Amino acid sequence: MHRSTRRKCTQSLLLILLLCLCPLTLYARPFVLVLSQDDLKDGPTASSDPADADSTSSGDWDEFDDSDSTSEEDLDPGSWRSILEPDVVSYSGADPGVVEPDAADYYSGVQNMLEAVNLGEVRLMEEATTEIEAAAAAGNPHAQSVLGFMYGMGQMKERNKAKAFLHHHFAAEGGNMHSKMALAYTYLRQDMQEKAVKLYAELAEVAVNSFLISKDSPVIEPVRIHTGAEENKEALRKSRGEENEDFQILEYQAQKGNAGAMYKIGLFYYFGLRGLRRDHTKALSWFLKAVDKGEPRSMELLGEIYARGAGVERNYTKALEWLTLASKQQLYSAYNGMGYLYVKGYGVEKKNYTKAKEYFEKAADNDEPGGHYNLGVLYLKGIAVKRDVKLACKYFIVAANAGQPKAFYQLAKMFQTGVGLKKDLHMATGLYKLVAERGPWSSLSRWALESYLKGDVGKAYLLYSRMAELGYEVAQSNAAWIIDKYVEHSMCMGESGFCTDAERHQRAHSLWWQASEQGNEHAALLIGDAYYYGRGTERDYVRASEAYMHAKSQSNAQAMFNLGYMHEHGQGLPLDLHLAKRYYDQAVEIDPAAKLPVTLALASLWIRKNYADSFMVQLVDSLPEVYPKVEAWVENVIMEEGNATILTLFACLLTVLYLRERQRGHAAVAAAGVVAFQEPPNEHVAPVPN
Repeated sequence: MHRSTRRKCTQSLLLILLLCLCPLTLYARPFVLVLSQDDLKDGPTASSDPADADSTSSGDWDEFDDSDSTSEEDLDPGSWRSILEPDVVSYSGADPGVVEPDAADYYSGVQNMLEAVNLGEVRLMEEATTEIEAAAAAGNPHAQSVLGFMYGMGQMKERNKAKAFLHHHFAAEGGNMHSKMALAYTYLRQDMQEKAVKLYAELAEVAVNSFLISKDSPVIEPVRIHTGAEENKEALRKSRGEENEDFQILEYQAQKGNAGAMYKIGLFYYFGLRGLRRDHTKALSWFLKAVDKGEPRSMELLGEIYARGAGVERNYTKALEWLTLASKQQLYSAYNGMGYLYVKGYGVEKKNYTKAKEYFEKAADNDEPGGHYNLGVLYLKGIAVKRDVKLACKYFIVAANAGQPKAFYQLAKMFQTGVGLKKDLHMATGLYKLVAERGPWSSLSRWALESYLKGDVGKAYLLYSRMAELGYEVAQSNAAWIIDKYVEHSMCMGESGFCTDAERHQRAHSLWWQASEQGNEHAALLIGDAYYYGRGTERDYVRASEAYMHAKSQSNAQAMFNLGYMHEHGQGLPLDLHLAKRYYDQAVEIDPAAKLPVTLALASLWIRKNYADSFMVQLVDSLPEVYPKVEAWVENVIMEEGNATILTLFACLLTVLYLRERQRGHAAVAAAGVVAFQEPPNEHVAPVPN
């Protein structure tokens, strides 16, 4: 997750956009973009600047152009798809049987590398390294990219960031997209905005092209496999595809004729949601069944399927028919598809921009983000309307606010070029990164999750690590969590075999740190703990406090509590009891579950303030040292198997004796009651006369 904010208070107009990367997200905060009136470029409403015209009339801005000549394999050369999805048919025109010698070594090396971490065989990893080095020496850019990854991670190579950068540089020059992502992320971390924005712009353009020409819709569903301390069981359960119990129930309902269930299953297969592989043939079948049962929402997706040629021969006439039927059912997003067909002249007699604009307006009037986006393109290019860059910008803002990825791309271009918005490379870089992360290379996330769900932890860790290098925060977090959770079972490969404890600590630390830089509060908390306790690094209270401050800025209650404790004891922060109390109070305000520890901490503060340098303060300060010793004694002595058995039997004996004694007591009381009942006091007997 990346958060970019810009706050200016000099103008009265404030446009606050909450831009969410994926409406189906389970894992992250929204991307927040704050724009002020200062960000809007001054000038006339209708642009007449020749420079602006030149920068917006090029093919780069023609979002209505598409092509069918490029496949995902061509957009992401060197992809591991052929290894991880061997059953998927390639749409590339190249003969899959023809493989160059260096490419053969590359793919063989990658396959052996994945098998090595899956099986835990160091020898196989050594063979994989040899093959990849041979392919890289022969000039294969994709092998150079993997070699850069190995140097960066310290996997079967001495960890060397300079060599990693060099290999990625040559791989990027050779067209490897993974290395371009890695370099762009490196430049971003080093605040080299001009180089970062240039690479991210190129990558974002490829990603947008994959939206336009791919037979797969641009929907991603990344999953965070943990919730911080524990496995994210609910998210993982929903990602098990056809093995998920909820999916099986839904499928049963669909087979029994439930139209809504048919539509949902078709949706899952069409977009590849809930851990299912995309299958357009199955999606088409379920959508047709749903329409027969009267489900109108399937009509619109059938229109899209025929327009894209997804799982069926492309037929624009049928696409228009289905979209028209959907629009009559008040499915307003269908108007957007109809407008697109009229812009392109597909399935209709001829292009009709006026009619297309009317359809886009109908879609936009009913809050369809695609309608806003396409109106923005019309005004940006001056198609059927007077060219108006500022109005186009406003349409793009509305579309981006609804999560339209191509609108992110257009706004990024505006920030980069200064067209419609004032030039801001920092903002442009952030927006380009959001779009670039939706490119074809994001399939690594799905493959890693599938491996994890199958129990192939080593393979999942390797894939997440590869993705982490490209700058994906979720992957950085997942890879670090796997190392911490599974330790040696993570199959982490170090410089000369399995990772040592030091190598695992260093790698997890590096991954958590990168995730924390991108706004992961749990990662920042773990980094603080690592510095505070000296886990995998030298103890450093100052750096621990910095990490806790970073987590505190994201409203993390634990970080606030830790900062209060450090102020109370003067560890890495000035000794300040008032600030300590403030942090403790903030912790319980953020998380009511912190009431008990905060109450104890406030009691400690009261003792420290009123009985300074007394025995009670010394007793409180000794608790952190005493507790681990008591805990170790309980674990090593009391919880030792033989001692635990004896203590358990002794406790049971005491319990039996106590219960028997209690039973005897009750019996004695009962007996006394019986005697009293048999010989009551003779209170009402008349006195005997004398």
